[in-house]
Amino acid sequence: MTPLPRRPIRHPIRRFAAALLAFLAASPALADTAYPNQREGDFTIADFALANGEHLANARFHYTTLGTAARDAEGAITNAVMLLHGTTGAGTNFLAPSLAGELFGPGQPLDAAKYFIILPDAIGHGGSSKPSDGLKGHFPHYGYLDAVEGQYRLATEGLGIKHLRLVLGTSMGGMQTWLWGERHPAFMDALMPIAAQPVPIAGRNMLWRQLIVEAIRNDPAWHGGDYVKEPTGFVHALPIFNIMVNNAAFLQQAAPSRTRATQLYDQWVADYTKGTDANDYLYWFESSYDYDPSADLEKIEVPLTAVNFADDLLNPAELGAMEVAMRRLKAGRYVLVPASPQTRGHQTLALAAVWKGALVDLLK
Repeated sequence: MTPLPRRPIRHPIRRFAAALLAFLAASPALADTAYPNQREGDFTIADFALANGEHLANARFHYTTLGTAARDAEGAITNAVMLLHGTTGAGTNFLAPSLAGELFGPGQPLDAAKYFIILPDAIGHGGSSKPSDGLKGHFPHYGYLDAVEGQYRLATEGLGIKHLRLVLGTSMGGMQTWLWGERHPAFMDALMPIAAQPVPIAGRNMLWRQLIVEAIRNDPAWHGGDYVKEPTGFVHALPIFNIMVNNAAFLQQAAPSRTRATQLYDQWVADYTKGTDANDYLYWFESSYDYDPSADLEKIEVPLTAVNFADDLLNPAELGAMEVAMRRLKAGRYVLVPASPQTRGHQTLALAAVWKGALVDLLK
């Protein structure tokens, strides 16, 4: 497939860096704009059965919504879209100015005055049920299939939605978008996975994740997940996340000398030490164990636009996985955004100005 024409980005490079750093903070306080009818809520399932046979009692699924639901003559909601966040994040990540400021405003692709926008927190993340709520290492071992099931039940049982206009996701949310297309093929009009590939996590993408997993499991203070005092040794491995999700140009600008690189690493560690729960992190990075949409791509019925970035280390374009997958779709389009001063590797997903043109075309 031919990539979309690149649209000029008018913001200086430092503004993009600032936007990216704000996005990585993953805080609801990112939003400095109130959108129409912005609300938060919780949907609880008394007995949530996981795909692996485990159960979670009183499973809580937190969400944020923007806009107002429009209904047809039969009362069915007709303008709902669902946006899925990445690993370590929450639905409110989409309220970051570099995303919401490009997507939800008047006349923008997902104008909150036109669409009913659902921003769920995946199981294990944000305000949804997670190990740090109290079960610690005894929390059920959820996977991506369970995340999608929770999102589907939130939409159908919690919000009364019978059909979505769009499912869009970034990173982990992008992988879950592929699963949505296979498990609920007629439930949405269109799909847009961003910074994700429809293949199991392996190779370099698995190796760096395993580094974090082993750092947690081998932290002397972890105690099999039943710690009383939060382990802190493992946080010294977490900056590998920052390194993997940013491109070389961004990191060179952020750390142009040996001294500055050391200072940046120390700052990352200090930031992770504040409010980082070892079990939550462990479950985040282990939950991709059941992700493999590669066998069922033909089940995807609706138009799908996949957007990846040429400088993304997590989803290396040179492996050719996307080209193979797209040939199996009924209505697929693959947009590979070339590396440029406007891209940030994997975290270009946080800069909607770079990729929203593909969304506009898909919604048409």
